Amino acid sequence: MKLYTRGGDKGLTSLIGGRVLKTNAKVEAYGTIDELNSFVGLAAAKADSMNETARIAEQLAHIMHELFDAGSDLAYAQAGHPFKLTEESIARLEEWIDEHTTASPELTKFILPGGSELSAVLHICRTVCRRAERETVALAQQQEDMNEAVLAYLNRLSDYFFAAARRANALLQIEDVQYIRSADVFKGKKHDN
Repeated sequence: MKLYTRGGDKGLTSLIGGRVLKTNAKVEAYGTIDELNSFVGLAAAKADSMNETARIAEQLAHIMHELFDAGSDLAYAQAGHPFKLTEESIARLEEWIDEHTTASPELTKFILPGGSELSAVLHICRTVCRRAERETVALAQQQEDMNEAVLAYLNRLSDYFFAAARRANALLQIEDVQYIRSADVFKGKKHDN
């Protein structure tokens, strides 16, 4: 099997059931989800190399499959197909967010990406996830038959990355990098962004 087909040389690509321009809103949305998945793979590789963060690595491996499902749900050219991503995936993310938030130090100030290398990569995942969410919202405004679970999942997933980044630092005994001009904005709450 050849990796190249020459079919996209004039700016078109295939969706499931049709061809569109590579600038199509669906392609932008699932392409950004694919980009996000690559960064999640990097974070999973970094987490997997450390015993302390093995739980995060397991969760990230699970998330990579769900992101593939989310991209697949957006890649249909026509309505009437069964969706793969479900509310169950969102509920699982919420459990993981709560787990990481409870086990992390109290959050009182804004923090910057970083501390550990793993935490920094998880913050990259968070920001790319927010872009994927914005592009999926733009897509939702253009089409009726879209899996709404994808939007909710991406929204929750960015919160997961924030909570996991803080937990990674805590597990590795590295402090979060506090924004030096931040007031006490969270007033002692264990809160994600």
